[in-house]
Amino acid sequence: MVVSPLPSSDNATSVDLATLIALRQEAGRLPIAPRGKVLATRSGGHLSRFRGRGMEFDESRVYMPGDDPRNMDWRVTARAAQPHVKLFREERERPVWLLVDMGPRMRFGTRIAFKSVIAARAAALLAWAAADKGDRVGGLVFDEHGQFERRPAARTRGLLPLLNALADASHGGELPDVPNGTQPLLRPPPVPPSAAHGASTLSLAGRHLVHLVRPGSLVFLISDFAGFGDDDGAWLAHLGAGSELVLVHTYDPLETAAPPAGRYPVTDGVQRAVLDCAVPRLRSSWSQRFSDQVALLEAMCLRHRAHLISLRTDQPVGESLSAGLQPRRVRAGGTR
Repeated sequence: MVVSPLPSSDNATSVDLATLIALRQEAGRLPIAPRGKVLATRSGGHLSRFRGRGMEFDESRVYMPGDDPRNMDWRVTARAAQPHVKLFREERERPVWLLVDMGPRMRFGTRIAFKSVIAARAAALLAWAAADKGDRVGGLVFDEHGQFERRPAARTRGLLPLLNALADASHGGELPDVPNGTQPLLRPPPVPPSAAHGASTLSLAGRHLVHLVRPGSLVFLISDFAGFGDDDGAWLAHLGAGSELVLVHTYDPLETAAPPAGRYPVTDGVQRAVLDCAVPRLRSSWSQRFSDQVALLEAMCLRHRAHLISLRTDQPVGESLSAGLQPRRVRAGGTR
């Protein structure tokens, strides 16, 4: 149950395309920048390890037959009494992938909005920030019914269809109006509730993403990571091996600690039940379960050289992302 609404222009349980488009102005404050080497192969706005005739000076070396005389470094030549040429690093764009979990476990919230709404807003902010810096943006949006896949494309060609898919998925089956030139989320016949598991869906999407992402990409995984386990380490390792990987953990405050003792009605929109929070065993395991999940995510990030950002549903999305994207201070045994 959602107990605290969003501002009047937003919805606590879903998000529309106009809202996601309007986040472009706020996205300009996000510090999206390459932390490591950029290995992409197209011209763009980031320095690559490939040397060529770009705008950024790299180093000078001894002249070799075939070098362009226009690149002669006359100062070094005069100082060393031997011909030297300048080498440059080319500027190359970077593919950015957004893997966004919009499954049934994400459609939950007790403060401000559903986790799925927070995830959609976070994905839109990151997408706009990357696109405005010249990166190619694409993504994979999935729920229990289907998935939307869009390869990274320059400017906004890949962005607007992705935003529309996020808005579509946030409605959980209620399809919004589809703008011209975009594609709605593919929805096969609904699966039985017993067959819809967020954990397996995230695993399947992650393993599929391994075959799509090329080295040098920036990959954001946005999910509550419910059911995420050691078995997911294999595809996570593949993604982190050649790309920069960021896990964006989205959660509700109620998941961190049990509410006051009592009996609470709960619903998933179809079925209703009563949660008895006076049971001592339930209360003792409640916060421990969340702590174990965070510890696993931190261990996975450390093992696979990934970054971890936390998003609470009751905190501003843009501020949380901005803080999480700031460069970490390196400590012995990990980062912070």
